Amino acid sequence: MSTFKSLHILNYRIWFVGALISNIGTWMQRTAQDWLVFAHLTAHDAGAVGITMALQLGPQLFLAPVAGLVADRFNRKRLLVLTQSAMALLSAGLGILVITGAAQLWQVYAFALLLGVVSALDAPVRQTFVSELVQDDYLPNAVALNSASFNVARMIGPAVAGVLTAVVGPGWVFLINTLTFAAMLLSLAKIPVASLRRMPRAAAGKGRIREGLRYVRYRPDLVVVLVAIFIVGTLGLNFALFIAAMVGTEFGLDAGAFGLMNSIMAIGSVAGALLSAGRGTPRLRVIFAAAGAFGVTSGIAALAPNYFWYGVALVPVGLFAITMMTSANGYVQTTTDPVMRGRVMALYMAIFMGGTPIGAPFVGWVANIAGPRWSMGVAAVAGLLAALIGLLWIIRAKQLRLHFNRRARGLRYFRVASRAGAIGAGGSGADAAGAGPAAQPESMPGNDDGAAPARGRDDAVGR
Repeated sequence: MSTFKSLHILNYRIWFVGALISNIGTWMQRTAQDWLVFAHLTAHDAGAVGITMALQLGPQLFLAPVAGLVADRFNRKRLLVLTQSAMALLSAGLGILVITGAAQLWQVYAFALLLGVVSALDAPVRQTFVSELVQDDYLPNAVALNSASFNVARMIGPAVAGVLTAVVGPGWVFLINTLTFAAMLLSLAKIPVASLRRMPRAAAGKGRIREGLRYVRYRPDLVVVLVAIFIVGTLGLNFALFIAAMVGTEFGLDAGAFGLMNSIMAIGSVAGALLSAGRGTPRLRVIFAAAGAFGVTSGIAALAPNYFWYGVALVPVGLFAITMMTSANGYVQTTTDPVMRGRVMALYMAIFMGGTPIGAPFVGWVANIAGPRWSMGVAAVAGLLAALIGLLWIIRAKQLRLHFNRRARGLRYFRVASRAGAIGAGGSGADAAGAGPAAQPESMPGNDDGAAPARGRDDAVGR
């Protein structure tokens, strides 16, 4: 049962349960908030939903350097208690405003911004706290199971929120989310500090933020992953906006249908996360192949003739999106030196989510001007572009060349060769090229071959 091996560790199991409950509440709030803006405070304005998303996710971009350094410098468990408590208070405040009928669009924008600031500080801490719960060879599995938890919640939360929003209104959904934060705080209280792994901390002093940026600069494999994540995260992963526009505008349905469609897409997301959990070491070829498949399936979803077929098309969209995200997250974490992990993951989250202030309003504008189907077309182009960039980088990094054996037939007619000579026929060369750091030589800063540097000591990728 390698897919669930991290759950055999008590601390991780406690964390997993608390995170699952909290994530369900988070998805409930996201769904209710998007529908509140889309259908209650505006007349089906996808652009307003995009602005809300931008305000909530934008602080990731500006606070990433500070948030990453905080995650590397201070006690992560205590930081999580502070951030989770703050988010609970913000959820309660917005819920009270909505229930009392005092909520206005600008107030929702303000709460979205405040929640974004706290989430920007919380995100790198949550990402890197997992490394204190499990040993290094379990880390890719733990990251993938975190993603599975997030997406199981994505199946349950929107469906529940859709029903509750239609029956009692979004305000009560926000208050229920406040209660779910208690599960996360309780799980943190149940994990003894003495049982956590002692991870190296960043030293005090000036230049620590620049140190993290310099580390990434000399890791070309990380740079190309971050570029792909930025493109897809900015233009392709605006799911709430896509689904709200397609369900509400294109198909003319209500909040219940909106919540159900989010849950349907999450079926594919959970499948993708579980497949990643059982896959083992994250590999570059999986990241870029998943990006291309996400682009293709997004294009198919954009052409869906009705609500039913749109839901069917969203399952593979969710599967390939989460496969790309989970593989990229695991690759970045497992190939980064532990002392740098907080700063690198903060940069990762900033690039992944911080592009939303650019992408979400643009995609909302496309939905308003050209229609919801064209907004999903933007996602399709983003996925294909990210895959193309990854493919070109792999070809350059491995110095691949395609040779032809005119005497052979079928796939054997093609032979892919690199610096080291022929590495296979047909498509096998692509596999070798994307095999990740385990198959690449050590690279020193300034090396132009694109290989990942060894992480050193006991933290090497190629276990």
